[in-house]
Amino acid sequence: MSLYEVNDGVAIITLDRPPLNTQGLPLRRHLDDALRATGSDSNVVAIVITGAGRCFSGGGDITEFNLPAGAEEPQAPALFARLEASPKPVVAAIHGMALGGGLELALACHARVAHASTQVGLPEVNLGLLPGAGGTQRLPRLVGVETALNLILKGTVSSAAALADSGLFDRVTEGSVLEEAITLARSLAADVAENHTLRRTSALACHMDNAQAFIAFARSTLKTPAGGPTAAQACLDCIEAAVCLPFAEGMAVESERFRGLATSSQFAGLRHAFLAERAAANVLDLPDGTSAREIKRAAVIGGGTMGSGIAITLANARLAVLLIEREQAALDRAFKTIREYYEQSVQRGKLSSDTAAARIALISGATDYAGIAEADLVIEAVFEDLEVKREVFERLDAVAKPGAILASNTSMLDLDLIAAFTRRPQDVIGLHFFSPAPVMKLLEVVRGAKTAPDVLVSALALAKKIGKTAVVAGVCEGFIGNRMIEAYLMQAGLLLDEGALPHQVDLAMEQWGMAMGPFRMSDMAGNDVGAKIRAARIERDASRVYSGVSDLITAMGRYGQKAGRGWYDYPPGARKPSPSPEVQSTVVAHSAQLGLQRRHISDEEIVDRLVLALVNEGFKLLEEGIAQRASDIDVVYTAGYGFPRWRGGPMLYAEQRGLADVIAALSRFSVGPVYQHAEHFWRPAPLLVRLAESGQSLAQFNLKETP
Repeated sequence: MSLYEVNDGVAIITLDRPPLNTQGLPLRRHLDDALRATGSDSNVVAIVITGAGRCFSGGGDITEFNLPAGAEEPQAPALFARLEASPKPVVAAIHGMALGGGLELALACHARVAHASTQVGLPEVNLGLLPGAGGTQRLPRLVGVETALNLILKGTVSSAAALADSGLFDRVTEGSVLEEAITLARSLAADVAENHTLRRTSALACHMDNAQAFIAFARSTLKTPAGGPTAAQACLDCIEAAVCLPFAEGMAVESERFRGLATSSQFAGLRHAFLAERAAANVLDLPDGTSAREIKRAAVIGGGTMGSGIAITLANARLAVLLIEREQAALDRAFKTIREYYEQSVQRGKLSSDTAAARIALISGATDYAGIAEADLVIEAVFEDLEVKREVFERLDAVAKPGAILASNTSMLDLDLIAAFTRRPQDVIGLHFFSPAPVMKLLEVVRGAKTAPDVLVSALALAKKIGKTAVVAGVCEGFIGNRMIEAYLMQAGLLLDEGALPHQVDLAMEQWGMAMGPFRMSDMAGNDVGAKIRAARIERDASRVYSGVSDLITAMGRYGQKAGRGWYDYPPGARKPSPSPEVQSTVVAHSAQLGLQRRHISDEEIVDRLVLALVNEGFKLLEEGIAQRASDIDVVYTAGYGFPRWRGGPMLYAEQRGLADVIAALSRFSVGPVYQHAEHFWRPAPLLVRLAESGQSLAQFNLKETP
């Protein structure tokens, strides 16, 4: 394509790097060449920068980090500075989105025109970075310190319409952005011809009454994680510099803080998590050209907490949903839950009352299966019992129309057995939602041995439509997430036998970065539910070893949050759980009954045993092909199990730590109380040993194994 085209004296430079016009080296060079050419073209009196396709620019190219292209000239900060210094007016014509570096490019222009629906933001903080091309210095000068701080610190995305009066845009339109921008560019060129000064963002004053006190208050609200200072703290430093220092000095602060973050472990983890989520959507062995089946109407079998949540999730994506329960009373309870959810959403300002009413209207109810004949997708969300699921799927097989997708929300049962209850196993798939379904981002898509390719593609398309992060798993007990969490919870219980207490274990894991420790998690899920799962697993495999204290706690009626007492006490009105003296005495007594001398257990040992239990099981899953790549396992844990996103996931953690060191730690833990069979539990996964001995990375393993 040509560098630019001239429209009656206005040069139109188009950013053209599909699909999001990210500012990788080719686009930066194109923009640089075009700016230099238009600057020397006597036929050009003004410049408009626009984006090809569906957006202005999605920002920098994160895949260039740590590659030579990322360090090659022109770099964005210097490029944008040259743009801003142009003696000819430059106007940004913004549509679709202008995120990160895309918005920073627009900030450096002399004026900005945006379509009202355009999505704008500086989300770098979500990747452990800060806007590194002048965003922290230019944005406060245009919109003020408070608005800039909220946009940069929270990393949120807003519509241009919502920011129309902020000072960010010169014009916000419902019409043609390009035409408006060209008109404005000609007007600015006429002003320049009459010796008017161009409005350069860097030259604007940045002030706010009591700005430093405001920033100090914002700083006091930030928490420092185990990994050290956060990107949010660095963003505050830069915004403070914008207020207190000249523009050039503020840019120097921004550059210094950016370089520090770009080499941090937090950025490495967050970047890995971001790229891993992208990769998870790519299923390696699907036939080319496989199309998704159309899904317009859905049905959900079971109106409990999970079933109601799934129905809400589907309705939020504007799908018609039929919710089925056995009895009217159960159906009434389900709809009460649904109405309460939407009422709370309205009260919190998340939805308008009209939108909430429209979504409730999408959900209908029934106590029979007749309406299922119209459904394109049926999701079973009944009790986790194979015989119960047999009954449901046999009935579905009889009434569902040909080509309907039959999905199970099972969290651990054999999907191939469930599929065998039908005469159409090719139409059966697992859709393992996480509770609360409308909130949790992860969706484990379980691919059965006979699941048809187009059913799998349909499931992935559905996940995208309902805003979930999908990870494809093979069939085994617990799939990826719950199979790994079993090993984690087993070690948590055995640590109690040896000398730890529940609140110590939880605190150690939470300080390390987990969203919630194992015992708080168990209380939330229900200790009675955990007891049933353990009993079923022991029935299938008597060699499994759990701490007996878990069953003692359950036998005492300490079922968790729902009972007001579990591993912790939950006093009415209290915001936090309280360690329970009754539980502590039960733990100590159980150790004595086992004949164990309780010992001091360090937080370091707690973290190592729990995290490496996940890691070792993850390597087994990878070798068995249950997960198609190591990064998929990381996505499951960062998106669904509260693993600290800035650590990237358990598999990245293992690789960064060093696989030889991981094996050495497993060896240390293999000596323990006889009843625990520690030597067997901590035996390193064969794949872990092979990679450690060969020096091969997990990424290299995946490349080698890819067909």
